[in-house]
Amino acid sequence: MSDERRTRALEYSEMDLKAAIAEANRCLNCKSPPCKEGCPISNDIPEFIAALAVGDLGEARRVIARKSNLPAICGRVCAHELQCEGHCVLAKTGNPIRVGLLERTIADFAFEMALPLDKVPQKTRGRMAVIGSGPAGLTVAGDLAKQGFDVTVFEAMEEPGGVLLYGIPSFRLSKKITRREIMGIEMLGVQFQTGCMIGPDLTVDQLFERGFDAIFIGTGTAIANDLQLPGRELEGIMQSSYLLRMNYLHRSGQLDREEVPIHPGDMVLVIGGGNVGVDAARTAKGLGAASVTVVYNGAQETLPALHAEYEAAVEEGVHFRFECCATEFLGDQRLEALLVSTPQGEQKIPANKILLAVGAHPANRIVSTTEGISVDADGYVVIRERPYGMTTRKGVFAGGDVVHRPATVVLAMREAKKVAVGMAEYVDAVKLLALG
Repeated sequence: MSDERRTRALEYSEMDLKAAIAEANRCLNCKSPPCKEGCPISNDIPEFIAALAVGDLGEARRVIARKSNLPAICGRVCAHELQCEGHCVLAKTGNPIRVGLLERTIADFAFEMALPLDKVPQKTRGRMAVIGSGPAGLTVAGDLAKQGFDVTVFEAMEEPGGVLLYGIPSFRLSKKITRREIMGIEMLGVQFQTGCMIGPDLTVDQLFERGFDAIFIGTGTAIANDLQLPGRELEGIMQSSYLLRMNYLHRSGQLDREEVPIHPGDMVLVIGGGNVGVDAARTAKGLGAASVTVVYNGAQETLPALHAEYEAAVEEGVHFRFECCATEFLGDQRLEALLVSTPQGEQKIPANKILLAVGAHPANRIVSTTEGISVDADGYVVIRERPYGMTTRKGVFAGGDVVHRPATVVLAMREAKKVAVGMAEYVDAVKLLALG
């Protein structure tokens, strides 16, 4: 199934309002709601469901906005099966409340009906710089803007969105949804400066010189890990993240189809069983690859990707090889096969394209151009507990994957919300001391 068809199918499967209200009325209104405990950002799930149940979409939207700046995104890509829905008491019956679908229905309705925002305070509390416009950066920017801070987001790419735009395929998250959520952040008064790479183009020191009171680093893990096996130099081996980005650029009209590195008839292997690997496998299948197989060195029950994503991939024709460890790339200049170690012994799997999905780590362009920011042995930024999220450089904060290693969208948001609190406390304290 092509990306376009899958995206349309996702949109057409949206719950209409009448059905959403009926679903909301199934909620048992638990006294101690486990769904809220299962949500990394402690979204007030019972409250917005209760508002939806009586048709008060405005109140439902206001409840969600207390905790989330990205409800249309969270309602689509969160690990609901492990979080809110997985904790629902009705999950024991196999039919939990479809929290994710309700959340995005509320968000979509609010957008379509142009429901007004709550009054946003004037930006008089201080100036904040946010580096990176992925889930962590957007969360910090939105939370600080709601608290009266003047926020500017600096993004290296020509369009904001980070991994939400360039890393998650359209069949999981429509690009128009990401752009719509960013418009919502802009409506809070947040400014975006794109095409500006902090480090080479503008340093942290220069940001302070421009009058910013605090700076947030939310640049994620931009550098994909490599797999240095014999034969790595063969043509046909690439990063999964590269495929996802090139496919996005093609779909947005910025690249010709020929420049996307997977072509009809290709025999594709994906090494790695996380969400990025499964996304890449489904993307390759949608691009017309003759065969796509995910090679994972663990057992099926330990597959890191969400079970729903695994099932969708299998339904689309992606194969999985478990307990299968890559040991050598085979071929003469061009890739011809992958040598793997299995419980049954060594095997050769034919392939002319291999996509690597074995993790990622942070780039060092900010810390290498800024004195005083400590990182650990793997390059992840070290932060303090108080004020939460501040690095070893005064006034510079960090959060999301660049600190806590690659995680889900909502986990990055959870940490970012805590950092936003720490940044506000820091700036308020500094200004109070200056007055004294």
